[in-house]
Amino acid sequence: MTTREKLAAIRGLMKEHGLAAYVVPGNDPHASEYMASHWCEMQWLSGFSGEAGTMVVTMDKALLWTDSRYYLQAGIELKDSTIELMRESDVDCPSVVEWISGLEVSGLVVGVNPEMFCVNDYKEWSEKIALKSIDLIKPLWTEGRPAIPQDKLYPYSADFAGESVESKLARMREQLAKKKADAMIISALDEIAWLLNIRGNDVEYNPVVISYVVLEADKCTLFVDANKIDSPAQNYLDFNNVEVMPYEAVFDYIRGLKGSVLYDGARVNEALFEAIPEGCQKINAKSPILIDKAKKNAVELEGERIAMRQDCVALTRFFMWLDEKERANGEWANGERLTEWDLMEKLHEFRMMGENFVEESFGTIAGYKGNGAIVHYAATKDNCAEVKPEGMLLLDSGGQYLDGTTDITRTIWLGGRIPQQAKLDYTYVLKGHIALARARFPRGTRGNQLDALAKQYMWEAGITFGHGTGHGVGHFLGCHEGPQNVRTDNNPTALEVGHIISDEPGIYRTDMWGIRTENLITVVPAKQTKATTTEDEWLQFETLTLCFYDTSLIEMSLMTEDEIDWLNAYHVRVYKEVSPLLNNEEKKYLAYKCAALEL
Repeated sequence: MTTREKLAAIRGLMKEHGLAAYVVPGNDPHASEYMASHWCEMQWLSGFSGEAGTMVVTMDKALLWTDSRYYLQAGIELKDSTIELMRESDVDCPSVVEWISGLEVSGLVVGVNPEMFCVNDYKEWSEKIALKSIDLIKPLWTEGRPAIPQDKLYPYSADFAGESVESKLARMREQLAKKKADAMIISALDEIAWLLNIRGNDVEYNPVVISYVVLEADKCTLFVDANKIDSPAQNYLDFNNVEVMPYEAVFDYIRGLKGSVLYDGARVNEALFEAIPEGCQKINAKSPILIDKAKKNAVELEGERIAMRQDCVALTRFFMWLDEKERANGEWANGERLTEWDLMEKLHEFRMMGENFVEESFGTIAGYKGNGAIVHYAATKDNCAEVKPEGMLLLDSGGQYLDGTTDITRTIWLGGRIPQQAKLDYTYVLKGHIALARARFPRGTRGNQLDALAKQYMWEAGITFGHGTGHGVGHFLGCHEGPQNVRTDNNPTALEVGHIISDEPGIYRTDMWGIRTENLITVVPAKQTKATTTEDEWLQFETLTLCFYDTSLIEMSLMTEDEIDWLNAYHVRVYKEVSPLLNNEEKKYLAYKCAALEL
């Protein structure tokens, strides 16, 4: 069916069930950011391929809310679909609930699938509008809907995880006892993978297993399709006293619980919540797994450092390969043609050579010229730009290694004369990137309190960007994780030792270029080099990512001596840690790229 035909079909079902509106969020039953394609209902209905969005269908309108990362992409993909784009990051854009509440409809009833709504959102919505739990997508999406993945799960060694399953279960049971809970429902896939030291291939770029867990004082039950468990996996689960039941059995199991039940209302879906018996005490609290998982242990952090060295080897070889291509008058020599897709494939080829490499941590963004201004641009083999040796290239990529997860962005200039505005933009971004990386702050500081450090130089020039400055990163798990981040939103989570976040300010000029510089940094105790006026514990960041910057893009007149010293020290470290993994020609190239700068 076309998008228009799908909208007509869903309106027919809405009329049959007495609904004034139907909401299709970009969610799955596990509150995942990245989902198995089986649950990409918003994308199927709208034709919009972005990862974040909520669609609302009424009898005469169809609207899609998404944030500023996807405005350009959505504008292109929704063209001629009759779906109106709602720019939710704009200050004057009403929320989905506000817009629906304003409908002048007698007896307004809105349909939602409770498996696709977390408990907190469902409660907030139901206080403002009448909701009816119903799934209208299932009867329509019958042809071509991907099945729920059936890939095998596998144990993740404590040699990489840094802690045994026994230790993690004991710690979480202590948390249950503190909260006077008899059971905890766990639905977030990364939390389950972390708790049980298991991994899988169910979601692209995310080594997770589609499953649920109910943890109790005397047992731990994993709800997962039996086809996912082979003999070694079963032996591993048996050894760790983890019982296994079918994936769909979780609802009946929850209906049989007694006592008090702990759940995270931001991550557990409404359908699971409604299965909790009326007689149970319901405790809505932030998941203790979410909190502990974010604080990486010493083994995990060392693994991240190992993964970063492997990643830099791949990127060094990639940039060397690109730089060695002969150029003439804005063209590649000998009539060679390169596309964004070709660059993505080549970088993947180099990453695959790395020790313990498993897969990419997200789809590589190779944005040439104006495509780089689309924050979550996604080139495909059949729809990508030709890349010539002139103009800006933004390359945002990452790898999933058994040792850890990487995420790095570098922006380079291809070809001849660099426009002055490009150098200014690059330098504003780089200065903000360095300012955040060098920050020292007292314990208790939140990410939103540091956000302006990365934006200050852009703001002075009257420029800003709409995406977050930094997101949390998992350990051989999701490239995006919480609860910590660095952005303007008032996140109450304080930064703590062991947190990993990205440092990625950017500037985006439509149809010209996108510039972003990204490293992963981790929170560590600060070196006490200055006297303080309080007894507070001070923290700072250690930069984990290793890769040189394109120094040809720097406007040196804007740089301070401290910033140049930071860059030079960073490049010395990059060469020292990575050069032993390279051959002689690659070492020479890396040395050239890491050459010291002078004001």
